[in-house]
Amino acid sequence: MASQSGAPFTAVAADRLELFMSVIYAYLPNPAVSTAAYLTADDAAPSDGIDRISGLSDALLRDIVSRLPAKDAARTAVLATRWRGVWRSAPLVLIDAHLSGVAWPPTNTPAVAAAVSRILAAHPGPFRSVHLVYSRMSERQAELRRWLRLLAARGVQDLVLVNRLWPIDVPLPRTLFNISTLTRLYIGVWKFPDATGLRGVSFPHLRELGLCFVLVKDGDIDAVVARSPVLEILNIHASIQGMRIRLVSNSLRCVQVCNSKMEGIAVVNAPCLERLILSDSTNSDGLCTRVKIGNAPRLRLLGYLEPGNYGLEIRDTVIKAGMEVTPSMMLTTVKILSFDVCFGAHKDIKMMPTFLICFPNVETLHIKVLSSIAFFHVVAVAAACPSLAEMFTELSNLQSADCDHPTGNLNHRFWEDQAGPIISVQFRIKVMTFSEFRGEQYELSFLQCFFESARVLEYAVITMANPRFTSLSVGEMLSSLQNMSDEKWASKFNLSVSGSDGEGDRHWTFEQGADFSDEDPFTPYEIPSTMQAK
Repeated sequence: MASQSGAPFTAVAADRLELFMSVIYAYLPNPAVSTAAYLTADDAAPSDGIDRISGLSDALLRDIVSRLPAKDAARTAVLATRWRGVWRSAPLVLIDAHLSGVAWPPTNTPAVAAAVSRILAAHPGPFRSVHLVYSRMSERQAELRRWLRLLAARGVQDLVLVNRLWPIDVPLPRTLFNISTLTRLYIGVWKFPDATGLRGVSFPHLRELGLCFVLVKDGDIDAVVARSPVLEILNIHASIQGMRIRLVSNSLRCVQVCNSKMEGIAVVNAPCLERLILSDSTNSDGLCTRVKIGNAPRLRLLGYLEPGNYGLEIRDTVIKAGMEVTPSMMLTTVKILSFDVCFGAHKDIKMMPTFLICFPNVETLHIKVLSSIAFFHVVAVAAACPSLAEMFTELSNLQSADCDHPTGNLNHRFWEDQAGPIISVQFRIKVMTFSEFRGEQYELSFLQCFFESARVLEYAVITMANPRFTSLSVGEMLSSLQNMSDEKWASKFNLSVSGSDGEGDRHWTFEQGADFSDEDPFTPYEIPSTMQAK
C-alpha cells in the first residue's frame, strides 16, 4: 500500500486509515437488500407440494428477484428456462460486499472487482441500487470509467461509490455526470470531477446527494445543486479543504454538513429549505465560519450553531454581540434551535444572547456544552501519532482546549443586565435540553437566569458530563443542581436530570437529520410529543 506521496504505509498507519474509513462507512446509506434478511416462510406450515410460484406473473417474479442480493438473484436462473428471462429483466441490486467471502470491514479484493465487472457486463439492467465500496480505484482507473459507462447505460437509480483508502485525490471521471437516472448518489474518498463547465440539467431525478471525504473545488457543489432540479437532501461529511458553499435551489429541504472544515455557507435562495444542520463543522486557525441566511422562508430547524465560532449573517446584516436586533435581522420561522457553547469562553457567552434574539419564535432549545475538538483537528493529531494508544491520549489532552478561556465576570449578573429580555426565552420556549453539564458556576448562572425568565417552559432535561472530563464527581454535579434556588423560576415545569450517556460524543447520522417524520432529530431524550415544537 502506498501513500499519496508514494511512501509505504506502516501497519499502524493502515490501521489508522481503517479507523477513518469506518467513520465514512457509518455515514453511508444502508444497502437496499441484505444477505441476513429473515425469511418468514421458515416459520410457515409444511409445504403441500403444490408449485404456486410458477403461477405468478413475470412482473411479480421480477419484483421478487429484484429484492434479492445479486448472487442469489443470479442463481434463480438455474431453476428453469423461464427464470433465466426473469433474472435478466429484473431490476438488479448489486452490493459488492455480498460478493466477497471476507467479513466486514471491506478489503481490497481483486476478485470482488472482477465479479462486479462480470455482472455489469452480463445484466442488461436496469440496476435499482449499486453499492461499490470494496475496491481501491487508484489501481483501476480504466475499469472505473467502464463501470460508470455501463451504469449510465443500465439506468442505475441508487449509487454508492467509495474509493478504498488512500490516495484521497483519485479523480472521479466526469462520466458520473452522464448518469441521468440517479435518484440517490453517495461518493466517498474521491477528487470530485470539475463541474464548472456543466451545461443544462445533469441529474434530473436526483433527490439525495452525499459527499464523504471528497476533495471539491469551490463552486462545484453549487453547480451540481443548481443542475439537480428535484434535489431535496444534500449531505457533506469530512471535508478537509475549507469549503465555501453557495446554495441556490428551489427544491432543497435538508442540508447537513458534518465533521468538516468549512469557511462558510450561504443560503442565497432556498424557498423549500426546512433544515440546516452544521455538526462539528468549523473553520481553522481561529477564523469564524460564516453562516449566511438569505431567502429561506420555510427554515424551521437550525443547528448546531457555535456562537463563538460562527459568524452569523441574516439577509445582509452581520450579527454582532450586543447589537440592537431589528425585525429584518430575525428569522421568525425557526422553531427548533441547537447551540454548541463553550460557557467558559468570552466570545461564546457574549454572542449567545444576540443569537437568541435573532430567533424570536423558537419553541425548543437544545444546548450542548462543548468539550471536544473538530474532526479535522482529530485527523491532524492522529496523523502525528505513531500508535492508536498515543492518539487517544493526545485527544484526551485536547478535550476542552478551545474552552479554557476564563469568562471573568460573566455570571448571573451578566445574564440579567447585559443579556436583557429575550422574547423566545420569555414567551416561546417550551422545551430545553442541556447536555454535558459540568457543574461550573457559569453554567449554573445561565440555567438560573434562563429558568427565571422562561414563563412558558414545560420540560427541561439536564444531562451531566462524563466525570472523566470534569473536575467534579457525578455527586458534586448533581448537588450543584439541587442547590439551585427555584423560588424565582418563572414557571412550573418538569425538570429531569440524568447521568452521562458515554464519552460525551454526539453520534449524528445523515439518516437522523433527513428523517422528516421526526419533528426534532436534535432531541437526545424521550420527550412527550405534546411538548415538542409544532
